[in-house]
Amino acid sequence: MIEPVHRLRAFASLGVSLAGLAACIELFRYSRWANPTTVALGFLVLILVVATRFALWVAVVTAVAAMLGFNFYFLEPIGTLTIADPRNWVALFAFLTAAVVASQLSAAAKARTRDAIDSRNEITRLFDLSRDVLLTGESGGTLNALARHVARRFELSRVAICLGGAGGWQIYQGGEIDIQVDHAQLDATLAGAGRILEFDARERTYGGHARLATTGRDEAVALVPLRLGMRTIGLLAASADTLAPGTVDAIAGLVAIAVERLQFLSERKDAELLRQRADFSSALLASLSHDLRTPLTALQVAVTNLEDDTLAAEQRHQQMRIARTELERLNRLFRDILDMARVDSAAITPERDWVTAADIVDASLANLRPLLADRTVHVDADDSTATHVDPKLTSAAFSHLIENAAQYSPIDRPVDVRGWADADGLHLTVRDYGAGLDLNELDHLFERFYRGRTAREHSVGTGMGLAITRGLLTAEQGRVWGENVHDGGAMFSIAVPAPTRRVHIGE
Repeated sequence: MIEPVHRLRAFASLGVSLAGLAACIELFRYSRWANPTTVALGFLVLILVVATRFALWVAVVTAVAAMLGFNFYFLEPIGTLTIADPRNWVALFAFLTAAVVASQLSAAAKARTRDAIDSRNEITRLFDLSRDVLLTGESGGTLNALARHVARRFELSRVAICLGGAGGWQIYQGGEIDIQVDHAQLDATLAGAGRILEFDARERTYGGHARLATTGRDEAVALVPLRLGMRTIGLLAASADTLAPGTVDAIAGLVAIAVERLQFLSERKDAELLRQRADFSSALLASLSHDLRTPLTALQVAVTNLEDDTLAAEQRHQQMRIARTELERLNRLFRDILDMARVDSAAITPERDWVTAADIVDASLANLRPLLADRTVHVDADDSTATHVDPKLTSAAFSHLIENAAQYSPIDRPVDVRGWADADGLHLTVRDYGAGLDLNELDHLFERFYRGRTAREHSVGTGMGLAITRGLLTAEQGRVWGENVHDGGAMFSIAVPAPTRRVHIGE
């Protein structure tokens, strides 16, 4: 289909040129100031215009037609192709030679201009592709995205990045049409590329290029080695006849750099995870050594006192309350450690159920009953609308916020707890009447083991609570944030997107 279209366009160009020549002939025939010199110059200008706009052969045919028209209409004897004056032969052939040479020069200039534009476009596209490489992230499917970048930047219908490994070839398609690749041919091409490293200055390519075997009228596909220095890391399969070999080789070089960069990013990510785990272990050990000491010492003292048979009943009950309180603290500490381990290993799977905001608030307060025994808690929780959330995860996350509020709020001030549901999902808030949040520390509130200045001065703890809250809510696509209240204290809020429904009596 493409060839007939090109042929039709070529003949249309010739028709336009000859029509322009006919118009010039008619113009000069009926002009009083026309003479052979002005006619020849006018025809020459027309031929130069044709050469700059159309193919060289169209300009040459127009030049020959102009010579015949010049002879027939403007050289004696008029109306015949006979030339009476021998000097007119010289003028006629001089005109033809000038027209053909000018056409060739114009076509050459046009070709150089086209090559310069192509080179500029090639450089621009390579620059755009290099920018795409730099912006390529570490998310899954990145190599497929890279192949799509190549296809889009260079308007290729077929592109595939082929990488070999212990498990065989991995092929990442990027074009509109997938390339069917024979793995045996890939093995042979890769082996051959490893033995050839010659540079062809004319084609601007290194050795090792090959072509995929195609059937019927399928577009030819080139196989180009992906090289990093002397090492070949894979192959690029791309439409063979769309781009110059040197351009495809340059694309392969950028793709090789991108593949290597992605491998480095992956290795860096793994190293960062190892470092974070090492930091987590060190911080956890340091926190445990500090926070276990106080409750264990208090338990030891309480148990020792209980062994004294002379201890009064009231003092014995006091020591038992101390022991129970410290055991609850140890229980919360080990629960936090388990929750942090689950968050760190991404081993949390939500198990959703229909519950109301009042159910979540009640479960959260039940977890903290000993801690809140001497505190006033104001509760405003809606029980008329149910949301589809994980009750255990949500209540555990909210418990940490209530525990924080109880620690930082004065003993004579209440803790305000609210819960409701709307079209956006579940909403929970807890407010204390303490000193509020330090604005310089807001960005670090939910970091592991981070404890602000106020926390270090007025309370004990591991600094894991808010980090655990965020991790548990992340499993439900929920979020948590903190803010200061204008009349004093701080408020922490939870929002969990979920479907809602009205609760009917009897449910």
